[in-house]
Parts: sequence; structure tokens; C-alpha cells
Amino acid sequence: MRIVFMGSADVSCVMLEALLSAPGIQVVGVVTQPDRPAGRHRQLTPCPGKALALRAQLPVITPEKVNAPESLAQLAAWAPEVIVVVAYGQFLGKRLLALPPHGCINIHLSLLPRHRGAAPVQWAIAAGDAVSGVTAIQMDAGMDSGDILGIVAEPILPEDTAGSLYDRLSPFGAALLLRVLAELAAGRLHPVPQDATQVTLAPKIKKEDGQIDWTLPAAQLALRIRAFHPWPACFTTLPARLCVGVQGNRLKVLRAAVCEAPSAPPAMPGALLSCHAEGPVIQSGAGALQLLSVQLEGGKPLDGRAFLCGHPLWTGDQFGQ
Repeated sequence: MRIVFMGSADVSCVMLEALLSAPGIQVVGVVTQPDRPAGRHRQLTPCPGKALALRAQLPVITPEKVNAPESLAQLAAWAPEVIVVVAYGQFLGKRLLALPPHGCINIHLSLLPRHRGAAPVQWAIAAGDAVSGVTAIQMDAGMDSGDILGIVAEPILPEDTAGSLYDRLSPFGAALLLRVLAELAAGRLHPVPQDATQVTLAPKIKKEDGQIDWTLPAAQLALRIRAFHPWPACFTTLPARLCVGVQGNRLKVLRAAVCEAPSAPPAMPGALLSCHAEGPVIQSGAGALQLLSVQLEGGKPLDGRAFLCGHPLWTGDQFGQ
């Protein structure tokens, strides 16, 4: 089976590697996002998908607009029977979707129709879902709205972050992709329409989404801290008293736990309630949050105890102002 692969992110590489090692499959071309500035010196750097394709000596194109005539001409020249799309980063137009005889297949890291969009793993954790998974769909012109070709469920563990859940779901996605392609080749696929009444959205995450809003309940903040790790990472600002002589006032919160806040008197959201052995306890909109692991700007990760040793806090110190 002649396949064109479209994918840019780390998770895409897991799927591409599976295709390259599978018998009966020929990857005839790869499409990724263009090189982007990265690192301290902002040097143009290929995305993970392109880097893998080059190592495998595969033909690669990196169009700014994949639906442009020149991109469609190259795809047609490769003559794929099916196009596989995994975390590519651009919408596919109707002409592109209709180009291969068997259409375009997408692997999406959620249990569709829940969490359609660019960040399904993160928003599944942030929503407090008990289960996530991987879905293969026959792509249509909508956003993750195509018929379901296969699905695999996986529990979300209490300690899961977006990073750990991505790592666990990616191999399931690769196995599901190979199974769907085998069923396609054998003529055994049975597409199932999505239930439009169950749709939720998982929009692209921006860096500013990591800023902690201390007026939110502690349980919701704890979920977001897990969901936005490792990127963009949740952060707050240090109390003004601690900002003198430090490199910056931003404090990343890498791990946290929900705990009860004193019933009275109520403290302002963001106020330090106490300094327990494992880390500072901060008032939220409902309950309190204990910071178990943090990282100062330009510094290394610290557990809560080590942070308190180097940064003595006073009850009432205000975070996030």
C-alpha cells in the first residue's frame, strides 16, 4: 500500500516509525510543517516529523499552505492510495481529502467525539476525565468530525500529566493505525458516524493559558497543573517581598495537591495559609493547594521543602498579584 504521511509533532514520529517497519506498506512521501525558529539563538529547526523523515531518507515537503496547487501537484505525483495524518498542524481542503483513492485517515488522541481539536490530551486531563484513548477516523472537511474506523480506550491515572499520557497513548495509536490499514486492505472496514450530541472541543493551548487563576477551585487548578505539564506549565508570580534580587518573579508549579483550607477567617485567593513540611499551602477559590514541586525562572526544579528553605514565607504572603 502506497502511503503519504502527514505529521509534525513527536507523537507523529511514533506512527511514522510503525509504518516504516510494517510489511506491505510503502511510505512514498512525508509532509510536515516548515522549519521554525527555536532555541536561544532562534535558529531555523526542523520539526520532529521532518527530522525523522530525513533520517529515513524519505522524500519530504514542508509547504506553508498544504492546499496550494503546487502542494497538491506533488502529492498527486507521489500517487498515494491513502494519506495518513497525525498531528500535522494544517486543515486539509476538499481537493486534498479526495486525492487518494482511499481518502485520508487521521489518528486522534481522544475518544471522539469528545475533545475534538488541537490539544485533546491536555483538555481530557483538565476536564477530570477518567478515560482517554485513541480514535482512527476517515477524514472529512470538518474538524475531527469524520466517521470512526477504530477506537482504543485507556484510563487516565491520578498521577498522569499530558506528557505521560501522550507517551502511553502513542504506541496504542500506532497499533490502531496498522490495524485499520490492514482492515482497509482486506475490505473489512465499517465506518461509524460520530454522535454529534456528545461533541466537546479541545482548542489549541497558548502559553498564557498556564497562568494560575487563584480564584478557581483547588481541584480544578490541580488538574490544570497536570494537564499543562510539560508545556506551557502552570505558573504564578512570587509575593512582591521575594522578588528583590531574584532573576524574575515567575514561579512554575510542576506538582501540587489539593488540601483543605481553614474554615475561618477566609483568606484572599493566592494568599499563603501555611508552610507545611512538603511545601507551601495557598488559598484558592475553594479549598487550598499545596505546592509540591516548583521552578523559579532560570532555576532548577525544587521540591516544596527545598523551595521553603531558600525562600522563607510569611502567612498572608500573596501569590499571583
